[in-house]
Amino acid sequence: MYTPAHFEAAPEAVRELLTRPGAANLVTMTSQGLLATLLPFVYDPSMGGHGALHTHVARNNPQWSEPAIGEALMIIQGADAYVSPSWYASKAEHGRVVPTWNYSTAHVYGNLVVHDDPAWLAGQVRRLTGLNEAEFEHPWSVDDAPERYISGQLRAIVGLELVITRIEAKTKLSQNRPDADIDGVVAGLSVRGQSESAADVERARPSRA
Repeated sequence: MYTPAHFEAAPEAVRELLTRPGAANLVTMTSQGLLATLLPFVYDPSMGGHGALHTHVARNNPQWSEPAIGEALMIIQGADAYVSPSWYASKAEHGRVVPTWNYSTAHVYGNLVVHDDPAWLAGQVRRLTGLNEAEFEHPWSVDDAPERYISGQLRAIVGLELVITRIEAKTKLSQNRPDADIDGVVAGLSVRGQSESAADVERARPSRA
C-alpha cells in the first residue's frame, strides 16, 4: 500500500480498525484466480505474533474450499468521505486547492486456516454476535434461538481464521492540511451528518508543538 509518512496509521488507529464491529473483504489467490468475499470478523490478539481475524462463510461459497496460494488478504475499511475544497480556509487565501477523499484502511495479510468444526464455529458465532450486539439496549444472544435451529445454521457455514503475518495501514485524514483547513473539514463533514469521519479527522489532527 502506498503510504506517505504523514498518512501512516498510529498503533491506536490500527487497533481501532481491528477491534471495532465491522466487515472486511477477504481476498485469496487460487488456482481458479482471485476470489473475494465481504465478511464480518472478530479480532483475536492472542494468536501468534500479530493476532488473528476469525470469520465464517457459507458452505456453498467456493472460497473456503479453493486453497489459497500464498498469503490471504483481508481489507478493513473505516469511515470514508469526500472532502470539498470549499471547506478549506486556504481556498480564500490562494485558491490552490482541489477535492480529495478521506479514509482509514488496513490491509491485513496472513495464512488462512479452515475450521470445519461445530465447536469452533459455535464459539466464533457467539463472539461475533456479542461484539455486534454489545451496544443494543436488548442484545440478542445465540441462546435466544432454538438449539436445533442453531445447529442447522452452523452446518451451513465453515469457519475461517486469518493468522496475521503483517499489517499495512493508512489513515488519510487531512493531516497534511493547515489547522484552519482541518477545522473546515471537521465542520463540513459534521454539517453533512458524517460524524464518524469528522471525529476521525479530529483524532488524527497533528500536534503542532
